[in-house]
Amino acid sequence: MFGATLSMLVAQGPVILYTLGLFIKPLNQEFGWDRASISAAGGVAAIFSAMTIPFVGSLMDRWGVRTVLLPIVVLCASSVALIALTPASIIVFMLFFAMTGVLGSGQGPLGYAKCVSAWFDDRRGLALGITMSGIGLGAALVPQYTQFLIGNFGWRVAYLGLGLLTLMVAFPAVFLFIREPTKAMTVADDVPAQSPASQDRLPDLEVREVLGGRQFWLIACALLLVSTVTQGLVVHTVPLLTDKGYSPESAAALMVAVGLSTMVGRLLSGYLVDRIFAPFVAAFFFLLPCLGIYLLGSTVSPVAGIISLGLASGTEIDMIGFLTSRYFGMKRFGQLYGYLFASFVIGSAIGPLMMGLAFERLHSYEPALWMFGAFMLIATAAILSLGPYRYPAEEKIPAGAGRVVDAPAAERA
Repeated sequence: MFGATLSMLVAQGPVILYTLGLFIKPLNQEFGWDRASISAAGGVAAIFSAMTIPFVGSLMDRWGVRTVLLPIVVLCASSVALIALTPASIIVFMLFFAMTGVLGSGQGPLGYAKCVSAWFDDRRGLALGITMSGIGLGAALVPQYTQFLIGNFGWRVAYLGLGLLTLMVAFPAVFLFIREPTKAMTVADDVPAQSPASQDRLPDLEVREVLGGRQFWLIACALLLVSTVTQGLVVHTVPLLTDKGYSPESAAALMVAVGLSTMVGRLLSGYLVDRIFAPFVAAFFFLLPCLGIYLLGSTVSPVAGIISLGLASGTEIDMIGFLTSRYFGMKRFGQLYGYLFASFVIGSAIGPLMMGLAFERLHSYEPALWMFGAFMLIATAAILSLGPYRYPAEEKIPAGAGRVVDAPAAERA
């Protein structure tokens, strides 16, 4: 779990999405590109990533997480660094971002969630929350690192620095710590690591069965809408704050609140879903951005708005892994997670573009913010319509009675 959490510090979200807002004004000053066009580049990356993620998930199901992740980390880091070579062409800029979407699609929660979910059952929610809290910590730290590079060396060096950071952090973490449990993880008397109740457990669903059911599409709809809101707001938080009179450095510093509240949201939601029905937990966190939208759009307390946004942003990715395992099983986890994460990624493309277009066409973010509030209400209704788990946590049996409980090796994930 340590390796997965460490790698999440430099996942696609913190490195590409959470830093994009810092580059909007420098790119505008150098090339004259408007906010909508620059935001669209992030959307292009998200769309290409969404197209690639299910394929990466199927590779992980077949060949294992570590085997697939190691080359992906190198490719992701290289594609981020290549953005530094951008000429005065928005098309080339978008093509570079498309490359980051394809080559870096696996350097996100998919592989790490698959690995951690395989190690943990009854404490799966908390384990996923701890792992994904790395994204929150990355969202707090990576923008500060990026703003330092932009302020002192320019935006091109900043993209080189982001590529180098990804390689230096993620590659050793994956190489040294990421492992999946094997089917041989049983006790000495060869009794399978299952409780008696697990013998009545329903068989894991195949992909075609999942895609033919309503629960998959309800989760996908909720994720699409939530990511549209949270990622749209995250990308445009810095421009929104600087429009209100904050300096770029102060606005970037406030992104720490996004990162830290995202980390808290992941840990808290992960802890709660092991004890409370997950759709109830998700509904609570999905309604928080409604408060955040109001506070960000007003002069009351932008920081409180950022915190509300971060708490919600800290929940949705945790929910993908947890809900996938509880409703569809682990047999096709990678591919199914990939499809659901693709819906999340598509939302992360739509949201920043909506915010950018609202500002460019209407000279205000307010119309997009009102629409975002409606999106969150629809997402909440969808997640509350899922029904009971198909694969609840198995009952524990005492250690030494036919099962290894909480094997210490799980920490290696």
